[in-house]
Amino acid sequence: MSKLSTWLDAARLRTLPLSVSGVITGTALANFQSYSDKRIFFLALLTTISFQVTSNFANDYGDGVKGTDNEGRIGPKRVLQSGMLTRNELKTGIIISIVISLLLVLLVLYVAFGTEYLEYFLLFTVLGLVSIWAAVRYTIGDSAYGYHGLGDLSVFLFFGLLAVVGTMFLYTKEWVWWSFLPAAVIGLLSTGVLNLNNLRDFENDQKVGKNTLVVKMGFRKGKRYHVFLLLTAFGCLMVFILLKAAFWYHFLPILAFVPILLHLLKVWHTKEPIKLDPELKKLALSTFLLAMLFYITYNNFL
Repeated sequence: MSKLSTWLDAARLRTLPLSVSGVITGTALANFQSYSDKRIFFLALLTTISFQVTSNFANDYGDGVKGTDNEGRIGPKRVLQSGMLTRNELKTGIIISIVISLLLVLLVLYVAFGTEYLEYFLLFTVLGLVSIWAAVRYTIGDSAYGYHGLGDLSVFLFFGLLAVVGTMFLYTKEWVWWSFLPAAVIGLLSTGVLNLNNLRDFENDQKVGKNTLVVKMGFRKGKRYHVFLLLTAFGCLMVFILLKAAFWYHFLPILAFVPILLHLLKVWHTKEPIKLDPELKKLALSTFLLAMLFYITYNNFL
């Protein structure tokens, strides 16, 4: 395998559609209010992709160093675990990715706020730094919060609320309360993807002491929690649509929940963690589909 292919494996490109779902949804909400800027959209996408790649590099490193990624792990092999990259190589990759993320944060904020909105520029710079910190500290370090059951909260906040509402604010320079409904939808579904990952890895995480919420509550309750996340997401979507729908096509995002509900039935009836692996892609792509339907149906510029 070439070095480029190895780094692409470490970047986990299959995770990128889920990571950009918040930016796409936030942009759709801004467009719904007649705000548009292709530069912000492009740079926001690059920034969130950079965050995700940084997180993926850091997770590979943190889990590899701690021994969480081992022969008992279900899913694709990790580059550190398999020896495709050394610790120093992966650490260098993390540092470079952090620097790129910082530059992209500053660039998108300059385009969005310039010098006219200095207070917003400073606020979002801090939020960007916190986002990078969260991406790295999920598995790296003795106090990595992903090992103490806090990963779900982090995903909900950063993939959902900040990604959607924050992106919308880049365009509009204002907060609106109803934007938190679709933000919660994306956040809950993204948390569902993490929970599904933790359900799949339940047995190995339990052995190595990675205390995810699923490990803390048990496999069966973890499935009930999964039901709660996805059905609550559906409820938030319905409330938003009933509040804001003006035309029949504004109801189209509901279609994304057809595969999600089928996925939910599959998870509920699955008793062996290893059989949950194929469901990860289904839920992640369904979330991306939902974001795209938002973009198409709530876009005043199409």
